[in-house]
Amino acid sequence: MKVTVGVTGGVAAYKAAELVRALQRQALDVHVVMTEAAQHFIQPLTFASLTGHKVITSLWESGSDESIEHIDAATSTDALVVAPATANVLAKFAQGIADDFLATMYLATTAPVIVSPAMNVNMWNHPATRANLALLEDRGVRIVSPDSGYLACGMVGSGRLAETETIVQAVLDVLHRSNDLAGETILITAGGTREAIDPVRFLGNRSSGKMGYALAEAALRRGARVILVSAPTALRAPLGCELVSVTTTEEMRTAVLRRLDEATIVIKAAAVADYRPVVPSGQKLKRSGPLTIELQPTEDILAEVVQRRREGLLVIGFAAETENALAHGRDKLLRKGADAIVLNDVSREGIGFDSDRNAVTFLTRQTALNFPEMSKRELANRILEEVMSLRRPQTVVAER
Repeated sequence: MKVTVGVTGGVAAYKAAELVRALQRQALDVHVVMTEAAQHFIQPLTFASLTGHKVITSLWESGSDESIEHIDAATSTDALVVAPATANVLAKFAQGIADDFLATMYLATTAPVIVSPAMNVNMWNHPATRANLALLEDRGVRIVSPDSGYLACGMVGSGRLAETETIVQAVLDVLHRSNDLAGETILITAGGTREAIDPVRFLGNRSSGKMGYALAEAALRRGARVILVSAPTALRAPLGCELVSVTTTEEMRTAVLRRLDEATIVIKAAAVADYRPVVPSGQKLKRSGPLTIELQPTEDILAEVVQRRREGLLVIGFAAETENALAHGRDKLLRKGADAIVLNDVSREGIGFDSDRNAVTFLTRQTALNFPEMSKRELANRILEEVMSLRRPQTVVAER
């Protein structure tokens, strides 16, 4: 398989040589495209010597034949990985500016694209950079988030190019995942259910549905059939999924149980309301002093799914906790009887509910795998990889 490495003008450009070698060790045919700025940090001859291929550095070079070179390169590659990706190239990609070979190739390719940013911490945190990253993620670009540490500029913080092994794994993921969920029917719940207090008010929660929708999109891209049972959100359902819209916990329960026999995997990412009013008011309640509302528990959908599941069905739950997260997550795993729990500590600021980023722990009866903060799109794929690993025989059990 052919992989194109795009090298842009940052101090970390020299690390791209190590990345090229690491990709070659995976039996990949590696080609390199360099921006003009990148050549101030490392010479094209280095990459030509490593790859045995011509290094493309300009739109205006003559090709070896009559083909339009950037189109030929874009259509012949199986993946485009840009490392390091500077703030400048992220902005070009996001805004569709095609003023050099790499940016033009990005617009012309339909292959998976991975970008591994590296820059000053303030540039990484700037709203413009964050907005450009969000746009690229929305378009399906895989973002390999930078590491934190001592930067070339002398500052300490996020912005250091991710480890080579991390970037290589991201490339292997996109190359090998195109159809790895073919034959699976994944039933995913998303969003936060609402329980009416009166005709205009409801009990609910802060769930945006972003994690569940990211899981649905990732599963579709990997070849699965997806049934998405969604409580109200502001999100557009991924193209190709079977959307079932619900509002209350009872409606979600009914929808899930109705489609349960079709599923091979159930992922309960929705944040269901745990209580509902015993008797909702038929008319809008007027403000008239203190108000007491008697509540009753809602249906336990996860427990019922586990109780009704047939052989071979994987059931994955989610747990949002604010204290003693690991202990409460393990308790939920054992009480509900699920195959795994995705544990989310929602007490942490800036991630989780209504955020595009999250950090979770994937809990099984034997393991606790921590995923550091990353985009929910990236996290969705990591979760799916762990879910599929549950289907494979486990020869070693270890706490990770």
